[in-house]
Amino acid sequence: MSQSTDTTELSGPPAQGRPKMLNHLAYVTHDVEGTVDFYTRVMGMPMVSTVIGSKVPSTGDDFPYFHVFFRLHDGSTLAFFEAPGLPPANPKGHPAYDIFDHLAFEADTPEDIHAWAAWLRQNGIEIVGPTDHGIILSIYFRDPVNDIRLEITCPLVDDWNAREDSAARDLQDWVDVKNAATAEGQDVPEALLKFIAGRNAEKSAKPTEDLPTDPERPV
Repeated sequence: MSQSTDTTELSGPPAQGRPKMLNHLAYVTHDVEGTVDFYTRVMGMPMVSTVIGSKVPSTGDDFPYFHVFFRLHDGSTLAFFEAPGLPPANPKGHPAYDIFDHLAFEADTPEDIHAWAAWLRQNGIEIVGPTDHGIILSIYFRDPVNDIRLEITCPLVDDWNAREDSAARDLQDWVDVKNAATAEGQDVPEALLKFIAGRNAEKSAKPTEDLPTDPERPV
C-alpha cells in the first residue's frame, strides 16, 4: 500500500471544491443472493461488477468476502459485502463492519486522489492509501464528526462497472462453494478462503500479454 508524499500546500479542496459524483455506497449483507435478487429484479439495477477477496481491506485480517456492485443510471453504484463468518451487527461483533460499511465518492484521475490525500492531511485528517484495487484507486478516511468511513476513488479501467457477465460467474462460483461447504458440514469461511486461494493461483498461472503502460495509472 503506497502513501502519498506530496506536501504541497493547497488553497482549497481539489476538483473545484467538491467530489465529482457518488461512486458507490457500501453495506454489509448476510444474504448476497437475496440482495442480488432484490436490486436486480425489484429495483431494476443491474449487477455490474464484483470483487472477491480473502482479507479485510485496510486491516489485512483473513476474512473471505464477496463485494458486489449495482449500477444506477448515472453510473454510480450501490455495493454490498457478504463475509460469511462475520458476527452479527448490533452490536457490531467485528471491526470489519467499520471497514465494509462506507460511502465512496468518485474523482477523475489518480492525480486527483493524491491531491485529495494531501488536502485531507493538511486539514488534520488521517487517511489510508492510496490503495490499488485493480479496478479503482482509493483513499480512506473518517468523517470526523459522525465517524462514517469515507472513500474517494477513481476508476482505473473503463469497464469497472460494466462487467455483468464476469459478475454473474463470480456470484455463481461464490454461492456454489458456500452451498457445497454447508451441505458437507464444512466451515464456510475456510472453504471460501481455499476457493479464493485457488482462484488467485489460477489467475497467476495464466500468461499475461505485454500491454501498453497507462500513464494515468500508478505503477
